[in-house]
Amino acid sequence: MREALALAAAAARAGEVPVGAVVVQDGQVIGRGYNRPISSADPTAHAEIVAIREAATARNNYRLTDCELYVTLEPCAMCVGAMVHARLSRVVFGASDPKTGACGGIVDLPALRQWNHHGVFEGGLLAAECGEILRGFFAQRRG
Repeated sequence: MREALALAAAAARAGEVPVGAVVVQDGQVIGRGYNRPISSADPTAHAEIVAIREAATARNNYRLTDCELYVTLEPCAMCVGAMVHARLSRVVFGASDPKTGACGGIVDLPALRQWNHHGVFEGGLLAAECGEILRGFFAQRRG
C-alpha cells in the first residue's frame, strides 16, 4: 500500500485525483498505476485499470488469479468489474468512498453471488493516510 500511496502522490503532482494502485504477485509488484483520466482523455484510466493492464501485459494473460491488488481508494463499479474479470485473488483498498465506492460505499458489488469469480475484497489498510492525500488535494483545489 505504501507504493500505491507514492503513486497517488504522483497523480496529485500531475493534477489528477490522487489514487494509486499496484498489482502484486508472489511479493513482487508486476503492475503499477495512478489516476490519469484527465491527462489521457480516457474515462477508464483509473489507477486500478492502469495497474491491471500493466500486470496482464507483464504476464501475457488477462487472468491474474494468483495476484493481489492494493489501491488507495475504494474501487468504483467499473474497477470492481475489471477486478472480477481479471480474477484477482484479493483486493485491498485504503480509504472508503461514500460517493462512488462499489465495495460497500454506495453498493457492494463483490457480495453479488452471481459473479463467476469471487476474490477477497478488504478495506481500511492505511485508511487515514489514503484519505488524507485525497482531502489535502481537494482542499488545495478549492483553496
